[in-house]
Amino acid sequence: MKLRTITVDDEPVALRRLTRLLQRAGNVELIAACADGPAAVQAVRQHRPDVLFLDVQMPGMNGFEVLQALRGERMPVVIFVTAYDEFALRAFDAQALDYLLKPFGEARVEQALARARTCIRGDAARDEHLARLTELLAAGDRRPGPGCLLVRRDDRVLVLQPADIDWIEADGDYVRIHAGAETHFTRMKLADAQQRLASVGFVRIHRSRLVNLARVKEFRPLSRGTSVVMLKNGVRLEASYACLREIQESHLAAN
Repeated sequence: MKLRTITVDDEPVALRRLTRLLQRAGNVELIAACADGPAAVQAVRQHRPDVLFLDVQMPGMNGFEVLQALRGERMPVVIFVTAYDEFALRAFDAQALDYLLKPFGEARVEQALARARTCIRGDAARDEHLARLTELLAAGDRRPGPGCLLVRRDDRVLVLQPADIDWIEADGDYVRIHAGAETHFTRMKLADAQQRLASVGFVRIHRSRLVNLARVKEFRPLSRGTSVVMLKNGVRLEASYACLREIQESHLAAN
């Protein structure tokens, strides 16, 4: 069965790599490669593909919004592509056939294509696949509470509770999450982590650093413009004077 396929990813390198992997797989006709959500909606409506490889986290219009825009139309088999473990849970909720967690290889793409063929043939194995996906994602609470971060570790998905996290630092498009003696490296913008964790006591102390206020022992101003945050475990973190002043002013106002 030759699968007519559309790929969607706002990262050009990732889009080209997925295209190469699909071309190597054989029996795949790539009819469109889209760099954003609106282009994906238009391409699906125009070409009516069998399979849609859909990036989840895209600016302007994310993958879930693409599906909402296509609601009521003939839907292709959807395989989500994501670098963020948290979206894997929502991918299952949206009843995607499968999801690819970046970085993935040729074997994983071929596996997803095989599942797509099975689904298109109407094989009852789809129910079994969804059950396996549920088991894979159920690492801890099926519905993580507010502020929880999901991090991939080998073949597991770890659920990090906010109370277990000391501080988080940015590293390009990734973050390093420091939780006790462990450090987790995952793809996520620091701004996204801040938005998720602000309601549970995390504050920005530097343009590239968040800290759990419950872990802070004291602030130590060094000179105007720079400061140090001392954690209860003895870790010293460089901080911005402006950020610390904003933290103090907001807490004094609240009290």
